[in-house]
Amino acid sequence: MAEGVKPRVKAPKTAAAGETVVIKTLISHQMESGQRKDSDGIPIPRSIINRFTVAFNGQNVVDVALAPAISTNPYFEFDAVIPEAGDMVFTWYDDDGSVYEDVKSIAIG
Repeated sequence: MAEGVKPRVKAPKTAAAGETVVIKTLISHQMESGQRKDSDGIPIPRSIINRFTVAFNGQNVVDVALAPAISTNPYFEFDAVIPEAGDMVFTWYDDDGSVYEDVKSIAIG
């Protein structure tokens, strides 16, 4: 697992059934492209978040493949319709095999 990697998610705790809400995510990650060299001229291995997914109550709602051109600390913002109360699961996949996850529960209110 890469050091200092931390996912952050901003999602409402409650929503009306059928309401469209804004979801914001950010993951602190260096996103090394694999094209730079260290001070000794040795290539720095690629290390990026290569996939980001979001599921609501087990149904996939976002699935994004990321490439080395993505900036450090990838940020995503999207609208989501909340049909019912449930859990929104956010998952980031790292080149090194690490998986980072955050879960936000949204109640109908």
